[in-house]
Amino acid sequence: MDLRDKTAIVGIGATKFDAMYRNLDPGRSPYELAAEAFRKALEDSGLEKRQIDGLICVRVPSYQRMADVLGLPRLRLVNVLEGAGRMAGAALQYAVMAVATGQAETVAVVYGNNGRSAGARYGGAVDPNATTAYDAMYGMTSPGAYVAMMFRRHQHEYGTTEDALAALAINNRKNGALNPDAVFQKPITREEYLAGRYVAEPLRLYDYCLINDGGVAFIVTSADRAKDLRHPPAYVAATYAASELTNFYAVRDCFYGACQDIATRIYPAAGVGPRDIDCAQIYDNFTPTILFSLEGFGFCPRGESGAWVQGGRIERGGELPINTSGGHTSESYMQGFALTIEAVRQVRGEAGPRQVPNCEVVQYICAAPICNSHILHR
Repeated sequence: MDLRDKTAIVGIGATKFDAMYRNLDPGRSPYELAAEAFRKALEDSGLEKRQIDGLICVRVPSYQRMADVLGLPRLRLVNVLEGAGRMAGAALQYAVMAVATGQAETVAVVYGNNGRSAGARYGGAVDPNATTAYDAMYGMTSPGAYVAMMFRRHQHEYGTTEDALAALAINNRKNGALNPDAVFQKPITREEYLAGRYVAEPLRLYDYCLINDGGVAFIVTSADRAKDLRHPPAYVAATYAASELTNFYAVRDCFYGACQDIATRIYPAAGVGPRDIDCAQIYDNFTPTILFSLEGFGFCPRGESGAWVQGGRIERGGELPINTSGGHTSESYMQGFALTIEAVRQVRGEAGPRQVPNCEVVQYICAAPICNSHILHR
């Protein structure tokens, strides 16, 4: 089935990440955070709540409770997904497929994350679903350790230097400084980056995502209905996924094969190529995943991403602006969802001082055990 431009994102909403990070309110549950984002997305869309007939919940314990909190008792489609970054792309894909196939007319995707106030940690304890006891003996108890190992292999095979990661971390902070809702709004220098302590060598402090509270929501409907709503639609030109599933987070090729699989489908389906992308929102739970994504989707030759990101190429005004809201290391760690609504802002031309001039086509990419990508356009 051809899904090109059959659907669009018509409403977006998010909490103020900076305010909650500075003034923690442990009383706010994932439901409350998601509900605030949903209210904003609904208002942004111009739709009435009674027009929502599909609900996809992410990182909330119960879809039943979430629907009750939102006042959506009767739905044609409802589901809940685990709180994992790869689910941001999957959630949009499910919403697009539901609308395109007539399972629902208008689907709200809501995400609530109270990780910081709840004391969440990504590592340290042994996760029986992600590692084995043999890995744990060597400290491999977190996705960060696995990504560090993949990047070390990238260094070994291609000679990639630490300046590659420095450029990414610095760019995120530079963009975050233009985002009033970002947790970190202070730029950093190369010297400050290099002075950051190692967490899992060769990854430093500034290579790691945040742990913060927040909520994000977006609303998907048909292209025909989208034309009559409050804002210019962000049409979904194409969306695809491919997996690389093992008992570990790491894979030998840094998710290159899965990314290439998607690239061979998504660009022809959308009618564009890497050179047509005006800016990219790339999932960066750790900065090396940006390098893996750039190579996997053909923005640069394999093994050359470290040099490719230098010299301002990924900054606003560069060849490919990346993570214009500050990404997961500066804006917030909403596991890909905030990157999706930043893509919508850029397509609409509503990103304020961080707006990419003449931005018409934006790509979201997630390189993870379930890789996914979507292309949005004006």
